[in-house]
Amino acid sequence: MEGKRASKEKHGLRGRWKIAGLFAKQCVLACLLALAAGGCTQHVAARPDAPVIPVMAAKAESKTMPVELHEIGTGEAYSTVSVEPQVAGIVKAVHYTQGQFVKKGDLLVSLDDRPFVAALEAAQANLAKDRASAELASVEAERYEKLFEEGVAPKEQLDQERATAAAQKAAVQADEAAVKTAQLKISYCSIYAPIDGQTGSQLVFPGTVVKANDVPVLVVINRLSPIYADFSVPQQYLDQIKSYTAHGKLPVEATPSDNSAPEQGYLTFVNNTVDATTGTILLKGTFTNRDHRLWPGEFVNVVLQLAEEKNATVVPSQAVMNGQNGDYVFVIKPDMTVESRTVKMSRTVTGESVIDSGVKPGEMVVTDGQLRLTTGAKVRIKTSL
Repeated sequence: MEGKRASKEKHGLRGRWKIAGLFAKQCVLACLLALAAGGCTQHVAARPDAPVIPVMAAKAESKTMPVELHEIGTGEAYSTVSVEPQVAGIVKAVHYTQGQFVKKGDLLVSLDDRPFVAALEAAQANLAKDRASAELASVEAERYEKLFEEGVAPKEQLDQERATAAAQKAAVQADEAAVKTAQLKISYCSIYAPIDGQTGSQLVFPGTVVKANDVPVLVVINRLSPIYADFSVPQQYLDQIKSYTAHGKLPVEATPSDNSAPEQGYLTFVNNTVDATTGTILLKGTFTNRDHRLWPGEFVNVVLQLAEEKNATVVPSQAVMNGQNGDYVFVIKPDMTVESRTVKMSRTVTGESVIDSGVKPGEMVVTDGQLRLTTGAKVRIKTSL
């Protein structure tokens, strides 16, 4: 019996120790949670023996910042012309190479004009014949006019001669039109560039038979200077855009895909309807594109500048960190300790963030080394990385 009682007491003691251990763990966990919660809401003073953390820092500034929209756009040729033959014929010579930049008036393609030269000569012969007949009919009409006045010729004969002269005159006019038509067809045998631009692929070769207003076209020319950049913006910006454009042209920048220096241009077109499927409106910027850096169909980064905000508080964009409660920065106080401060950032422009609240101009913010910092940490400012 005593052995059984001792065994029960031993097992009961172990149970009490287990309960006590669990209670102690819960107490420690609760203390850690309370400490963590307190650290999120209270400033923690730096320990005297805490290490000084080197950081990079910059001063918040007050400056004029642009109000911009950043979108993805595509290049569009200022004009595109598909050069087509106006007469049926055989290609005699091609005077351009595919991809060549041509000027307005440059000879592109020559057609065999021999059939049209023969038609012109025939029309000129008919014109000469009918002119002679018209002159004779006019003389006859004048003669019968005098005979009728003298009472020799009847009125019916005079009317007939007058009609013959008028018919011959009309035949001359028709022949003159035929000559002009033949001359025009001969001119169509030499096809010139209607605009400045770059030619596309060569679509016809010597010996190709072409027809008027039929495929294949002779060549496609794209005008690249100037050039458009098409882009769409959300419809909520439409009123602002209309308001700002009423006071002048809005600057537009287009950066090619190689991220080189942007091309400068102006907003020149706002579409007359909003795309109901996407809720966006199409805009176009026009660029001089003298160096042909922008290309039709190429994706470009477009920046539309709407206005300028004066006295905006600006910090380097790398100073702004993102946390569970939103954006924040580490501000360096006069005693060289830091505090984490929640900020409201409106936008980022060329590596600088515009801060609406949370930081004042003149305050120092940490730009590098934030991952080692906590509120109250002691820091020193490095001059370089």
